[in-house]
Amino acid sequence: MANKIRLGFVGANVRSTWAAQSHFPALLASPDVELTAVCTTRPESAEEARKAFGAKLAFHDFRAMVASPDIDAVAVVVRVPLHYEPTKAAIEAGKHVYTEWPLGRTTAEAEELAELAHVKGVQTAVGLQSRVSPALLYMKEQIEAGYVGEVLSCHVTTMRDGTLERPSSRTWQRDASLGAHTLTIANGHVIDAMRFVVGNFARVACLVTTQAKQWYETDTQQLVDVTAPDNVLVSGQLASGAVASVHVGAVPWAGSGFRMEIYGRKGTVVATGNVSSQRGEMLRVQGAQGSHELKDLTIPERFVYVPTDFPRGDPFNVGQMYALFAEAIRTGQNRLPTFDTAVDLHHVLDTIKQASDMGRELPVA
Repeated sequence: MANKIRLGFVGANVRSTWAAQSHFPALLASPDVELTAVCTTRPESAEEARKAFGAKLAFHDFRAMVASPDIDAVAVVVRVPLHYEPTKAAIEAGKHVYTEWPLGRTTAEAEELAELAHVKGVQTAVGLQSRVSPALLYMKEQIEAGYVGEVLSCHVTTMRDGTLERPSSRTWQRDASLGAHTLTIANGHVIDAMRFVVGNFARVACLVTTQAKQWYETDTQQLVDVTAPDNVLVSGQLASGAVASVHVGAVPWAGSGFRMEIYGRKGTVVATGNVSSQRGEMLRVQGAQGSHELKDLTIPERFVYVPTDFPRGDPFNVGQMYALFAEAIRTGQNRLPTFDTAVDLHHVLDTIKQASDMGRELPVA
């Protein structure tokens, strides 16, 4: 294996949105991972990506790429309905795999991929980047160290801009069956962040709803029906006994961003951000002990796994993921959210949807 982990990237179109904002700059700045091969659906766009990112190899068929002996690992960063096939092919080829969240369009797909990864003995990572946020790693440590004492309650909100007008190329997410919407993506990240910091739900009562039932397509000038949920409200009790509530919404204007409040017998800890917990902005962490005034807490450098000059913003947490991915491949010790983590979260989201559909409280396995 080369000094750097040699990565093949599925979904390397230079005009992609999330990859261009996060993965590409993170990989180009990474001291641990080399962007060796790129793959898109067309030879022309693959060659364009190869030149843009300085990759050695370009492919327009992911099956050919994952078979290459010149790569050690594969990143799958495409639309959610397309995660399954390239992820499965990479595992079957014996490659380590980093797939964005959600792992699969359905829980069944995620379960199959996780089981296959165990059989093949490859290292896995799923893009639940909240779990490598220095702020949330520190917050989790402080909760476990007793900063707030016994946790009594937790409240999390994330309100993100969700435009009601978009081109037809971006209205595919209106279909709930494709698995890429507020319940799975935004809410999935936020619920995962809360569970990471304070522990799992034991029981939940939920409302999963579509408030904006139509979107306007700017190019076709038509209104299209929407089945994907845009607001998720969860309340319940944690396994620890604390009460918790979460509200995640896609709102038309001036979304307020991310806020996590944890209240205990001895103190309070609050994390806030302008966007969401998994994005690369450095969240603000504040605390209070024996006081009603929150004060800023300093996040220790030990929770930063990338170089000091690493690009901030969206590339940051993705860079944190790649640093730990390389570590897992080299050492076999995996500190990342893995495919097993993803399967567990898929099941939690299934329970949230079921509780909403049935209109009653349900236990969380």
